[in-house]
Amino acid sequence: MTQHDDAVRLRHMLEHAREAVVLSEGKSRPSLSAERTLELSLTRLVEIVGEAAARISPAAQERYPEIPWVEIIGLRNRLVHGYDAVDLDILWDIIEIDLPPLIASLEKIVADG
Repeated sequence: MTQHDDAVRLRHMLEHAREAVVLSEGKSRPSLSAERTLELSLTRLVEIVGEAAARISPAAQERYPEIPWVEIIGLRNRLVHGYDAVDLDILWDIIEIDLPPLIASLEKIVADG
């Protein structure tokens, strides 16, 4: 994998994480249960963040230790393979608590790249 590929994947992570946060604005945790399209959209966006993370080269993952690679990739696997048991409370917390600092880190990495 080339550095170019890593740069593209990092941008994908950033774009989809941002989109998830924007989509959740003005919403609350009960919105996930009430709005099926919101639940599906947010789940898919988080899956894509994890899929892009899984495609980042090991060298780039080592270069950016501030990114919780194992957790992000693990979450993607859990969402995809445990599609019938997604805990919406956890999904909401990830979007509200975990994605904003991830976005900040990715913005810095992409800007420096």
